[in-house]
Amino acid sequence: MSQLNPTLELLTPAKTAAIGREAILHGADAVYIGGPSFGAREKAGNSIAEIASLVEFAHRFHAKIFVTLNTILHDTELESARNLAWDCYDAGVDALIVQDMGLLQLDLPPIDLHASTQCDIRTPEKARFLADVGFSQLVLARELTIQEIAKVRAAVPNDTVIEHFIHGALCVVYSGQCNISHAHTGRSANRGDCSQACRLPYTLEDHKGQIVAFDKHLLSVKDNNQSDNLRALIDAGARSFKIEGRYKDVQYVKNITGHYRQLFDEILDERPELHAASSGKTKLLFAPDPDKTFHRGTTDYFSNGRKADIGAFDTSTFVGLELGSVTKIGNSWFEMEANDALANGDGLNYLRKREVLGLQANVVERKGKVWRVYPNEPMHTLNGLRVGVTISRNRDHAWEQALTKKSAAEPPAQYPEESLTFLSNVYNSAARNFYAKHGVKLIATAYESH
Repeated sequence: MSQLNPTLELLTPAKTAAIGREAILHGADAVYIGGPSFGAREKAGNSIAEIASLVEFAHRFHAKIFVTLNTILHDTELESARNLAWDCYDAGVDALIVQDMGLLQLDLPPIDLHASTQCDIRTPEKARFLADVGFSQLVLARELTIQEIAKVRAAVPNDTVIEHFIHGALCVVYSGQCNISHAHTGRSANRGDCSQACRLPYTLEDHKGQIVAFDKHLLSVKDNNQSDNLRALIDAGARSFKIEGRYKDVQYVKNITGHYRQLFDEILDERPELHAASSGKTKLLFAPDPDKTFHRGTTDYFSNGRKADIGAFDTSTFVGLELGSVTKIGNSWFEMEANDALANGDGLNYLRKREVLGLQANVVERKGKVWRVYPNEPMHTLNGLRVGVTISRNRDHAWEQALTKKSAAEPPAQYPEESLTFLSNVYNSAARNFYAKHGVKLIATAYESH
């Protein structure tokens, strides 16, 4: 039997080809990006010409480009999806990320196929099936423990790459199995148009009509951060490490990619039997810090067992790090004791009842341990700002200025499976025929087809 792949791949999202280039320059071994259509992020599409340009750039560093073709497809869309697959292949794309098994019934180009997280891969049996039918890389469900990841790894061939999310937004439901958006609005997450209903505030009542929680973000989950678990994930057999965020801006991508590039480089220095999937070295001109860019609080989720403290119930927005408390208020300013230096242009916020209120520091002045802040907004409009209120910072202007500098990168020279069930993701006849051909007995049509 072949040995387990010693290559570690840092896989970064890109909303645009320009962001994809920055991801590579900041240490990504691979980038995943949406094409013109059929991606699970409808508003993050790119033309084939843009993707081809990104491919040419990435391959200078032996980095790879994966295109998301991971919505469920109607019968009338299959031919267009097939044509898109060929267009991606002709553009030099390294792999397609797929959810709809109907695609495997079509005349696809000889390109690697990755099973999307929308395939809801939670069990060794499902992982083995998908590997058997031709997927070279499997994106596991984010809800798995490290021990469960190891069991999946043991169930598939060594040349099948196990991919796992290490950072970014978490869904409240297993990916590919959430119907709340479509039920509420007719917008389907499996069709690339999630309405983010899980980020809205809700009021919860018990069976007697008593309010249990008022106007809370009861379905909102904190953001994933596996910084402390990378070594354990490697030992469990994960080889591709994915950052979520194809809607995120370039600052987020540069920061989070740089953060994990540094962590993986430390591991590679410790483990000479392992190596990076791309070539060259990245030189960052800023200090990466995941706390400086968007998050809803962080959790390592269920990596080390199920836990209760995973919800971001108070707000689904980015609050940032707590700086200190207001000590004095004037007509055009307020003073605060801060645990870090402030800068002109900083974005600050505070909590008033259940609402996060933001302001921008126009001018800041230091007076010993106290900072005087002159906000852009008139003081009388900052409702609820009073002595004792806690101030947080969600935009560190000085740090962002360093982030805008260009970082340098050095380039280098048949499968019977009668016991499995596939529910919710069958939207076309080709997908149904695919599962039936492989002996699957329980096949249900997608929620969106009703």
